[in-house]
Amino acid sequence: MGSFVPDTKTKQEEMLHEIGYADWDALFADVPESVRMQPGDLAIPVGMSELAVMREMKRLAAENVRFEHVFRGAGAYRRFIPAIVGRVARKESFVTAYTPYQAEISQGILQSIFEFQTMICELTGMDVANASVYDGATAAAEAAGMCVERKRAVVFISETVHPDLMRVVSTYCFGRNTELKTVPAKDGVTDTDALKALLCETSACVLIQSPNFNGILEPSKEIGKLAHEASAKFVMSCDPVSLALFETPAECGADVAVGEGQSLGMSLSWGGPYLGYMVATSAMMRKLPGRIVGETKDKDGKRAFVLTLQAREQHIRREKAGSNICSNEALCALTASVYLAAMGPDGLKEVALQSYAKAHYLQSELAKIGLTLASEGEFFDEFVTVCPRTENILTALEQKGYLGGLPLFGNKILWCATEMNTRDEIDELVSIVKEVL
Repeated sequence: MGSFVPDTKTKQEEMLHEIGYADWDALFADVPESVRMQPGDLAIPVGMSELAVMREMKRLAAENVRFEHVFRGAGAYRRFIPAIVGRVARKESFVTAYTPYQAEISQGILQSIFEFQTMICELTGMDVANASVYDGATAAAEAAGMCVERKRAVVFISETVHPDLMRVVSTYCFGRNTELKTVPAKDGVTDTDALKALLCETSACVLIQSPNFNGILEPSKEIGKLAHEASAKFVMSCDPVSLALFETPAECGADVAVGEGQSLGMSLSWGGPYLGYMVATSAMMRKLPGRIVGETKDKDGKRAFVLTLQAREQHIRREKAGSNICSNEALCALTASVYLAAMGPDGLKEVALQSYAKAHYLQSELAKIGLTLASEGEFFDEFVTVCPRTENILTALEQKGYLGGLPLFGNKILWCATEMNTRDEIDELVSIVKEVL
């Protein structure tokens, strides 16, 4: 465990001399002068009293704009969170718990992780889940790394994935010296003909997102079949709520499935912390990064939980590790578990059905006033329209307290509707847009 008590200046100088340096400048001599900071370089204001700090924080907070009517998703979604979720997840015993280094003593934490793993497996239809990773984009990048082998080191990723996911995967591949190739899109989804032409004997995996960034469901089964015909792995990134309605990754033939779990009981929270889930087939189990909690029996025959298969750099030789992920989003995973338990299979399906129905109602009403779909294809709770006067539309909505869709290149808007949006809200939004047009 690390110490939170800082070393004294005398102790620091003793350590400096012990390693053979006369002063701090000598220690940092390899750092270019152009990027070194000197005392006084940082414009840090003088200290303030607690009362003054509170007033300043309130002043800054008052500058935030909170929209009551939200029609924007793009990876982070406003959903209803039952009161019991926060009530359980904010218990002091969970909030204050740190990474359990002597894990088997922390049976309560291990059980909460085990329940999370079990529910994610049931939701996706896959065989085994890890204890979670930092977010959905990290999960996708880690999944791609799981599939890379010495003779198979080319990762194919559809250009229809979320741009943030694309950037994170690209960064991971660069760091691992892995070749990354982008599969073009056609009509808002992955171009399967282009994919078939690109796949080669060095293909490691094909990574798609469904529903994709355009909100459209991908031809996942066909893509999975093409990947397997090339002896590559198939990785799917999925909105977990959508899996209550549509085919699971297991049904589509995925070897690894990942996704962002923010929709499962976590508020938008200005962007985090969020939750990445990872599941795989039994054949890929030993390549899953991070922690996996297993169920066993203690010496008295009672149910017990243990950490197992920790294929990360703290437990095995670094060159053998599949990842340096050494923790998980335990509190967020617990939150997701409580949410899933509170909703149950029928409740989650109702959330998905309402989101689907309201998004399709919104799309049909916008179409009546001239906002056409950018691409045909089945969608879940998001869709893209071609919109003349995009900026004017979104500005008019904001002036009425509505956060409209996400503006995209080429006079397009990515709209979203969830169970939180009412019919009256949708009708009012459409009337505002109609006035602008």
